[in-house]
Amino acid sequence: QVRLVESGGGLVHTGESLRLSCAASGRDFDSYVMGWFRQAPGKEREFIGSILWSGDQSFVAASVRDRFHISTDTPKNMVYLQMNSLKPDDAAVYFCATGRLAGNVVTTRASFYEYWGQGTQVTVSS
Repeated sequence: QVRLVESGGGLVHTGESLRLSCAASGRDFDSYVMGWFRQAPGKEREFIGSILWSGDQSFVAASVRDRFHISTDTPKNMVYLQMNSLKPDDAAVYFCATGRLAGNVVTTRASFYEYWGQGTQVTVSS
């Protein structure tokens, strides 16, 4: 079965960086899109970005595009979210997700993604 396990969250200060990791297993992801979302308390789940498993194409939401970067390491079955210049507003639980590619790597709807990890908490102190 498909399993996604996020790691790398923690407490950082404003302006610092974190790299979140997502370990993917359970199937061949060649025809899948990997996505990152976040959810802060009392807010809806927010799309961060998505990437083809191959890493050839990716898309990051405009709100974080100047600070966040998504990548894959397919030999290691890993997906990464590099977050720089973190702000208190970035504090949330961050989720990795995957769904079958349907023609476009820009897949922002949470409902598209079939499988989700359990999330990793990111806290940013001011």
